[in-house]
Amino acid sequence: MNLMMLLEMAAQGCGERVALSSDGAHLTFTELFRASGGAARRIQASDAQNVALLDVNSPAVPVALFASAWAGRPFAPLNYRLTDSEIEALAARIAPALLITTDERADALSRLPGIEVVTREAFLDGARGSEPADPVWPMDPDEIGILLFTSGTTGAPKAAVIRHKHLVSYILGSVEFMGAGDADAALVSVPPYHIAGMSQICSSIYAGRRIVQLPGFEPEAWLRTARGEAVSYAFMVPTMLSRVVELLERADSAELPSLRAISYGGGKMPLPVIERAMRLFPSTDFTNAYGLTETSSTITVLGPDDHRTAAASDDPGVRRRLASVGRPLPTVEIEIRDDEGKPLAAGERGEIYVRGEQVSGEYLGRGSLLLPDGFFPTRDAGSMDEEGYLFIEGRADDVIVRGGENMSPGEIEDVLLEHAAVSDAAVVGVPDEEWGEAVAAAVVLRDGASVESAELQDWVRKHLRSSRVPGTIEFCDELPYNETGKLLRRVVRERLSGAGATP
Repeated sequence: MNLMMLLEMAAQGCGERVALSSDGAHLTFTELFRASGGAARRIQASDAQNVALLDVNSPAVPVALFASAWAGRPFAPLNYRLTDSEIEALAARIAPALLITTDERADALSRLPGIEVVTREAFLDGARGSEPADPVWPMDPDEIGILLFTSGTTGAPKAAVIRHKHLVSYILGSVEFMGAGDADAALVSVPPYHIAGMSQICSSIYAGRRIVQLPGFEPEAWLRTARGEAVSYAFMVPTMLSRVVELLERADSAELPSLRAISYGGGKMPLPVIERAMRLFPSTDFTNAYGLTETSSTITVLGPDDHRTAAASDDPGVRRRLASVGRPLPTVEIEIRDDEGKPLAAGERGEIYVRGEQVSGEYLGRGSLLLPDGFFPTRDAGSMDEEGYLFIEGRADDVIVRGGENMSPGEIEDVLLEHAAVSDAAVVGVPDEEWGEAVAAAVVLRDGASVESAELQDWVRKHLRSSRVPGTIEFCDELPYNETGKLLRRVVRERLSGAGATP
């Protein structure tokens, strides 16, 4: 198995069909295959052990992904929203590496030890202008295909290892080869460093579906592109869908006649948002796709029929399934287990465990977290009903998921505690219609100290990214702890959930 199989099959099956549309430029499947081969030759001639990309969506993303697979080098798309120091730390972990980036960042990044920098334009020009490498690529399924750095919710970001067998198994088990029609187009607006960005490229290529790229997400640009490119399929995280829904509710028309299907995932979907979206797009098929980086994307699906049945039902048990993430893929097994690792019955809350060929559960330098029985503990908490529908009920480690981004409460608490006026702090995620979860904090001040919420918010903003700033800060005399000194975060969350937190 090798990811290049997917592009090779598509180039052979529908070579003259357009594979990629980006900023007015187009590449057929044959042209994408040749460009990937040209880039593979460039990679093979370098000393790079990894190929990294620090950029928004552009033709360089699929070319670099498949060229890396052709050349037998892991592909590592990096989060372009990280600070320079964070990028430097990640680069040190993947050096020696060839790094593809923008003109604006090339000079600074070229100073990093073991990093050979090439600009996006130079990379693409070389790929198109070179003869492809020999059409031979590694076929060992255990070779690393992609390295995806997590959000660093429990400290430094971990590099999730996605081997070729993992992602290829997911694609072969869930996508019909050349199942897309000539006019089908998928709008890709999630960033390339997200597992959904990688899986969207691979699934669209294998299906023979044209990829339409957006450099970044803005609801106005998303709608303009969806209409102008006659997009038939799109994936969004819940925050994206919420913003599109809000924009259309204010618009004169919500018509998107070509849009047949929308998939969403990457965070909890607020029930009011999906209900409003279904009213706006009554003929569009909605799919909730739940998965993790460590599972090579989707492991459960709430399909279009499930959405419509749940929305139309008067049965509370059926109706609530609209808030579920659906049932496992046929190639995946899921169990809910208690704290001792024992399987729980339907309806009981516990940790979600998953097993299947697509499940990696491995981190670079840390090895595999798969259990002896092959199951991976996701650290997500949830339950399954009698019919096998999975309900996500938060994170086992209390990670906050805001707009598809994972945040560590401890990271924010540590910053708050550095303020001279703060004695104790607890940070939780509270329900938010737009973002899925918003950040809220309960703070205990030192005796005699005084500080305003705005000052603490500015303090967090100064030390962390703005998305981590608590929308609500409530001052209290003490935080709830149990008899063993463990913070009762659930109690804090219940207290703050009614405080009107906003992002």
